[in-house]
Amino acid sequence: MSIQHTDVLYTAVATAENGRDGRVATDDGQLDVVVNPPKAMGGSGAGTNPEQLFAAGYSACFQGALGVVARNENADVSGATVTAEVGIGKNDDGFGIIVKISATIPNVDAETAKSLIEKAHQVCPYSKATRGNITVELAV
Repeated sequence: MSIQHTDVLYTAVATAENGRDGRVATDDGQLDVVVNPPKAMGGSGAGTNPEQLFAAGYSACFQGALGVVARNENADVSGATVTAEVGIGKNDDGFGIIVKISATIPNVDAETAKSLIEKAHQVCPYSKATRGNITVELAV
């Protein structure tokens, strides 16, 4: 279910100049980075790239969702880490992305960890936004 404009609590604003080979900055100045295509895609690799920025945002958001789920389940996720791997490649109509979310949750058993990340995937806003649009693999 989508939210309405009246439900918005915060809006991030970022502006890009020159696409994948330029600069991207937020309106509040908290993020201001050079973006360049990675060497694997023929670029200089001198700056960050949209896939790295997406991976950073997705992993942080997913870890937040993991914390919400863990509180509801009374599970200890202290010391947990979440890694997002965002791949880009050619598809039928240009390019597409694929994501692998890996979580390390040291204070729970493997079955509990798997259950927690599956539940986090249901509540994470990034997961909701990408569901049905890209492949997202979950791993513990």
